[in-house]
Amino acid sequence: MTALDLGPLSRAAGTVRLPGSKSISNRVLLLAALARGETEVRGLLDAEDTQVMRAALGKLGAGLSAKQAELFLGNAGTALRPLTAVLALCGGDYRLSGSPRMHERPIRDLVDALRALGARIDYLGAEGFPPLAIHPGRIAAGQTVSVRGDVSSQYLSALLLALPLAGGGTIEVEGDLISKPYVEITLNLMQRFGVDVRRTAWRRFVVPGTAYVSPGKVLVEGDASSASYFLAAGAIAGGPVRVEGVGRASIQGDVRFAEVLEAMGARVALGEDWIEAEGHAPLRAFDLDLNHIPDAAMTAAAMALFADGPCVVRNIASWRVKETDRIAAMATELGKLGAGVEAGADYLKVAPRKLASGAALDTYDDHRMAMSLSLAALGGVRVRINDPECVAKTFPGYFAAFAGITR
Repeated sequence: MTALDLGPLSRAAGTVRLPGSKSISNRVLLLAALARGETEVRGLLDAEDTQVMRAALGKLGAGLSAKQAELFLGNAGTALRPLTAVLALCGGDYRLSGSPRMHERPIRDLVDALRALGARIDYLGAEGFPPLAIHPGRIAAGQTVSVRGDVSSQYLSALLLALPLAGGGTIEVEGDLISKPYVEITLNLMQRFGVDVRRTAWRRFVVPGTAYVSPGKVLVEGDASSASYFLAAGAIAGGPVRVEGVGRASIQGDVRFAEVLEAMGARVALGEDWIEAEGHAPLRAFDLDLNHIPDAAMTAAAMALFADGPCVVRNIASWRVKETDRIAAMATELGKLGAGVEAGADYLKVAPRKLASGAALDTYDDHRMAMSLSLAALGGVRVRINDPECVAKTFPGYFAAFAGITR
């Protein structure tokens, strides 16, 4: 396993051009494959998660015409979940598998909803988890199906994307829907491809049986989750740090990380397609419900190292079923850095203390662990990031970009 030594660093300033959004990229790739007409996609993210989606769509052919395929989807939930739903309603024989961690990430609620529509899906390993075998089912148009909303919003997004292929239908959400901004991305992009979903609060979604039609050209905006690390650096270590490619006009919920920065005392400015942050540690402590920005919430947890008191990140139970159990992983690694940490079922409390120098930080094959923990070096200490290549999942050039704004 390789490692990367960072720091000690004390200053951050400069400009970063962001890679494309993973969430938008994989949704656009799938919609473009399903839509009538050609789609020109600009700004597409080129990273592991989008590469596995492109490879899968290449095997499935234009319009997903192949009716038999074996697909390996790595640890990309934004590929495996929607493809499961779409292929279950396409009428073919498919096998979907992923990395060992993907086979530990639950999918039962999505499979149960698809089976209720008439899909035939078998578990090839542990019940409730990938890998999956999909067979032709009997799907009637206009059905109503329910799905839980409190485990992963990707289940709802997957059903929304797939239902037009089955002649439309209605989805009712059971329980509280988490990560709502990611569902908004799905609805926004479906509308761009000609399918307008009617929503009643966050409880009921009526999906028409309209065919997807290409809008011709789609520009993928920069990744707002990735923006959070650079904006945090500007808030911690002087700044200004500006990110380009995402801003006030963004359809991504993680632009609201700017509100977290302001709550901590940083100065933030937004343009149409840029955001800028500046500030100095110590930052103000916080106690925030960050259910709406679960990825950027990890950045906030790392920023707690630079706060003037204990910080609490709340309503983050979904962290436990991500690329790793992020609550447990962050608690362990922030503890190595000297913080006092309390981990609950759906919260993380971080009490900043003198930063430990020379800590070797594990990343759990999780890109966001590596990127979040890199911020610790801004405290004037040296840190070692184990397996830094895991950032290739969404941002292969992250550490070069980070080096470009720090000294």
